[in-house]
Amino acid sequence: MTAKYIIGGVIVILFMIWGASAFLNTTIQYVSIDKAKASNKMVQVMGKIDFDTKKYDAEKSRLEFAVYDAEAETIVGASTMNVVYHGVVPGNFDQATSVVLKGKTEGDIFVVDQMLVKCPSKYQGEDGSEYQDMEKHNEAVGETGV
Repeated sequence: MTAKYIIGGVIVILFMIWGASAFLNTTIQYVSIDKAKASNKMVQVMGKIDFDTKKYDAEKSRLEFAVYDAEAETIVGASTMNVVYHGVVPGNFDQATSVVLKGKTEGDIFVVDQMLVKCPSKYQGEDGSEYQDMEKHNEAVGETGV
């Protein structure tokens, strides 16, 4: 009877080890632009788009652009990385404030498998610096409170 428990316990432990290793192999690490350029595995990185470098080839469905450090105010002095994305350009790409990219560095280009476009919130003011005040909104559209 104890042999059954030992064999069952070993099987359960092996499945737990297998499940944990499968989970760890599928997770994608979030890294900085500098680490993404140096990495040889699939990573996730966030950056601001340099629209001056944007090129789209509709025949090949190839979007090329550069991103720079999301923490930087301007591109001057910030870490940058050239990016290539194969696919349809997201509809709100031109209004994006930043992007989250999942991909892998090949040579000196970051080849993107998935791209998430981050746009300014519809709840922010026109300059994006403040949230809208409902009282000001109601005054502007001529409505009273709820």
